[in-house]
Amino acid sequence: MAENHTTNTNTTSITAADPKDPASFLSSIIGVPVTVKLNSGVVYKGELQSVDGYMNIALEKCAEYVEGKLRRRYGDAFVRGNNGTFSHYPNGLAV
Repeated sequence: MAENHTTNTNTTSITAADPKDPASFLSSIIGVPVTVKLNSGVVYKGELQSVDGYMNIALEKCAEYVEGKLRRRYGDAFVRGNNGTFSHYPNGLAV
């Protein structure tokens, strides 16, 4: 049986039913601010809007950072799963 992990971050309650399934975990944190770093080094920060089985990620209220400097803001952004190197989630999130 999978162990459930729950963390409260501000007003968001986050539960990861199966910590070994990244797509399931990401689906459970829709609306939470995340950071996605691309293979190119470009960083996108925004609220997670959706994620699919290919780890494609849609962000809302997104900002693009190049070499640590804000380059551009987007209402929405889409990151293909094969372009991301890592994603960062809020502190205190049980992974």
